[in-house]
Amino acid sequence: MSAPFVARHIGADAAAQRRMLDALGYDSVESLVQAAVPASIHVRERATTAIPAAASEAETLDELRRLASGNRPARAMIGLGYYDTFTPSVISRNVLENPSWYTAYTPYQPEISQGRLEALINFQTMVSDLAGLPTANASMLDEATAAVEGMLLARRASKSRSDVFMVDADTLPQTKAVLEHRAAAVGVRLEYTDFGSLDAPVEAFGALIQYPGASGRVWDPTEAIGAVQLGGGVVVVAADLLALTLLRSPGSLGADVVVGTTQRFGVPLGFGGPHAGYMAVRAGLERQLPGRLVGVSQDAAGHPAYRLSLQTREQHIRREKATSNICTAQVLLAVMAAMYAVYHGAEGLRAIAADVSGKADALSQALRAFGLSTASEAFFDTIRVTTPGPAGRVIDRARELGYQLLWVDDATVGVSVDETTTARDLAAVAAAFGLPVSEELSLEAAVPLRGVHEGMLRSDEFLTHPVFSDHRSETAMMRYLKRLADRDYALDRGMIPLGSCTMKLNAATEMAAVTWPEFARVHPFAPEADVRGYLELVEQLETWLAEMTGYDEVSLQPNAGSQGELAGLMAIRGFHRANGEEGRVVCLIPSSAHGTNAASAVLAGMRVVVVACDEAGNVDLGDLRAKIAVHADELAALMITYPSTHGVYEHDVLDITGAVHDAGGQVYVDGANLNALLGYARFGDLGGDVSHLNLHKTFAIPHGGGGPGVGPVAAKAHLAPYLPSHPFAQRKASYGADGGPVSAAPHGSAGILPISWAYVRMMGAAGLREATGAAVLSANYLAARLRAHYPVLYTGENGLVAHECILDLRPLREQTGVSVDDVAKRLVDYGFHAPTMSFPVAGTLMIEPTESEDLAELERFVEAMIAIKAEALAVAAGEWPATDNPLVNAPHTAESAIAAEWQHPYSRELAVYPVRSLIRSKYWPPVRRIDQAYGDRNLVCSCPPVEAFA
Repeated sequence: MSAPFVARHIGADAAAQRRMLDALGYDSVESLVQAAVPASIHVRERATTAIPAAASEAETLDELRRLASGNRPARAMIGLGYYDTFTPSVISRNVLENPSWYTAYTPYQPEISQGRLEALINFQTMVSDLAGLPTANASMLDEATAAVEGMLLARRASKSRSDVFMVDADTLPQTKAVLEHRAAAVGVRLEYTDFGSLDAPVEAFGALIQYPGASGRVWDPTEAIGAVQLGGGVVVVAADLLALTLLRSPGSLGADVVVGTTQRFGVPLGFGGPHAGYMAVRAGLERQLPGRLVGVSQDAAGHPAYRLSLQTREQHIRREKATSNICTAQVLLAVMAAMYAVYHGAEGLRAIAADVSGKADALSQALRAFGLSTASEAFFDTIRVTTPGPAGRVIDRARELGYQLLWVDDATVGVSVDETTTARDLAAVAAAFGLPVSEELSLEAAVPLRGVHEGMLRSDEFLTHPVFSDHRSETAMMRYLKRLADRDYALDRGMIPLGSCTMKLNAATEMAAVTWPEFARVHPFAPEADVRGYLELVEQLETWLAEMTGYDEVSLQPNAGSQGELAGLMAIRGFHRANGEEGRVVCLIPSSAHGTNAASAVLAGMRVVVVACDEAGNVDLGDLRAKIAVHADELAALMITYPSTHGVYEHDVLDITGAVHDAGGQVYVDGANLNALLGYARFGDLGGDVSHLNLHKTFAIPHGGGGPGVGPVAAKAHLAPYLPSHPFAQRKASYGADGGPVSAAPHGSAGILPISWAYVRMMGAAGLREATGAAVLSANYLAARLRAHYPVLYTGENGLVAHECILDLRPLREQTGVSVDDVAKRLVDYGFHAPTMSFPVAGTLMIEPTESEDLAELERFVEAMIAIKAEALAVAAGEWPATDNPLVNAPHTAESAIAAEWQHPYSRELAVYPVRSLIRSKYWPPVRRIDQAYGDRNLVCSCPPVEAFA
């Protein structure tokens, strides 16, 4: 019989755990964790649980098949920014289903991330070319949140002092809803505007124009853009990238910023996500871009090399002064969208767009010939049809035929065509409107963009870089994707021991259902009767998460941890305002907190006050009480991470939360470190009122090279009414009645929820507790093994750490001159991704081994760290010069190792094979150490010419 999944998920078996426990002096994992976690917060035994006993992998897949069968197959023609699409099989197999791509981490160590960084440069180039603006970032979370970020950028960059942001009346409704919720918190007034009749000049700091409009209308916004800019405003255009292959780019029309989604570029619908949003800006706004920006720099040998540029992770640097709380990107989905463009090229994309627009025209002409009227003469892929009778009758007939159309109002139905639409589909839709048609609608007389003025047609070239034309055959495409993957380091190569980030096993069974069409090809606004399977999965997962965290309600809508933070703080804001306490705006945040905490608080309309930490890394209770006394009448919330960002279980947590509650504040417990607590304590029992959870950390969703993530928000009953709502939610739940949306789709990145559902289902409550114990055991074992070589900066009760430990490398630098950067880059030569560098303390490494790694891998890491310490001491002893040694020259490439003249004072073998175990399984970094400052001084954020790599 096959081993239980828990035994496959946890890396160290019983014998290995016994050896580790003996080294620590504990008789069991249970006794170790009980000694580490303060007794005052230990979870009480519950007589019943909503979490079922662990299922086998086969049983889990069978249950997922049953849930999938609850989603009624239907062709979604609802539109509103979401379209069915064909994912080329070569991309599905070699990117979406490939652990070399989906288990990689955010490219903060660029020397071992060159593959995904090149893919993201492709993405940025694709967006920049189509948008007609010089610089695009490495993706946004979705179109609605990208529009919000565009609004915030406009306010920062505008010369106008107005608090008004004008919004196109023809904007996507979900974008309007997210804008409304977010604008209210930061004092922005939205004015809905018909830009076709705009008088100049206008008093507004910016404007958002939808192009084409939500109704499908295509028009020339040039005059409207100019009118807003004349008054000092910044214009954001939300554009459909596929339409931009045929229509003039927003940049050519004068737009300052262009936002949108790349979903229809080969990324499955997934009931709303995950998808890669995008943002591009005109010259002069590059340094205002939120999120990540990939740029080109050079390595130590002068070769071109990619790296993250400019303000990446600005939240951790600027904290409450950050301009955005976005610290992630949708990397895996951005890679898919970019590769879709690489696969099709400019000619292929134009052909797809022309086919889509032609089919929309054929349907429109048939309906008009039948006597029905459409809202616009000029459109790309979407038409709004006036019905002779109730619109609901047409919608129902379409559903009977297997099609989902958009109900606009009682007399109007919307139809959107995509690349999967066939002539047979068009005939069925025509029949739903009452047309007597044959099995297929004739396309012979179809004219793409029939009613669009000639001056609005695109005439300039795009995607001219060779990468978009050199990989036409499947062989070439497969090899290109393999070549990029080989340049990266992911979990399929070895341990990624990142503190604060939890790079654990993403099991194949958990991933299996993501690409099933019953989950992948579902529109987020499909009617309830067509998505009962999805809704059952969502509700089960929400129930399980609520129980595990000690809360009453959970919303899965936030599609990143940062958005979960924001949603929780917005709930606190809503609660205080409902109680007539609008003056409660102060958010207390410990100095050790994740940088996004402060940024999220500011975006929720709060004022940040920093609370000091003591020498042990705990919140300074005296300083907390002093700050509460000063701000008692203004206190909105405390944000606290538990276990702390320093990797310890704070003993005084109940005193901390009690002091805040006594002053009328709410407690936000950041759930980033839940994987060190699950099964042993619950946030709700610590005094937490609301938390976000990172499903991409604790619940096994892969990081995907820097995204996707899911950051659900959980709350006690009194805050539940202020959790995220959504205008298109299929079920109006008890929570969210007084909240607002934080994502474009009702359930955020629902397409990857089957991963976490499967993880919980196969682990069961007991298995989840075992995983926590194994993670804490591994972290304490590494701390114990390395303590003699590197000081462990913080410990909690009984000298123990939580799921991660911080090694202090500052004494090493003082003694040897070797920096934390040198150690991190040298670890690459030993076959490891470096731990988290200089966070939360400069000059340190934060290490988290996770429960997934076996003892052999932990020992390999210990061996590497001890050997690196010896190398540093050799530098201090004068065996190698401070400017020429294996550490400062790391990492070493194959090219450097075979150089004709080896001029270094250490051997080639020591450079590239510092331990013999690497000889048969060496990871070769493709570039040497990258010059970060050079890249910032010489900003290049699109595909460099091929000659640069000669």
